[in-house]
Amino acid sequence: MYSYIYGQVKEIESNYIVLENNKIGYLIYTANPYSFEENKEYKLFLYQLVKEDELSLYGFKTKEEKNLFLKLINVKGLGCKMALPILATGSISGIIDAIERENILYLKKFPKIGDKVARQIILDLKGKLVSKDNNIIEINNELVDALAALGYKNMDIKKVLPKIDKKQKIEDQIKEALKLLLK
Repeated sequence: MYSYIYGQVKEIESNYIVLENNKIGYLIYTANPYSFEENKEYKLFLYQLVKEDELSLYGFKTKEEKNLFLKLINVKGLGCKMALPILATGSISGIIDAIERENILYLKKFPKIGDKVARQIILDLKGKLVSKDNNIIEINNELVDALAALGYKNMDIKKVLPKIDKKQKIEDQIKEALKLLLK
């Protein structure tokens, strides 16, 4: 699994770029390939899709964009090729706002997103991207990912999150969360 790649854009096409790193060109699908410039260096956060008949890389300029993509592809009926155009707007907060306000018309404006998939996105993600005081949650919350990887349920994780000091190192946040979860 790749986390990120740093390299120079050598080719730009309608739905992907070719990023060269150590004289190897990586074909990376991106939400908006034309936001890149040829012969300029970028750091892209990657998601690697492995299927029996496909091996693909998806690239994102920010961790937040990548993490929203990961949440979107976990929605029933929404795959990588449908989630990528949603991110092409470049407005993570706009997408999250549409989900929280149950704005089906906003979500249906994206290619291949019909009424059924828009409702499923809202059903699966509403309330999971915003805090109680209506601030957008840092989607790249490593703490949530770490606790989920340890097998804790989202409901239990949400209960302890407000009690964790976000200014601590991630290792200390995990230790504190584990103490609270074990009580």
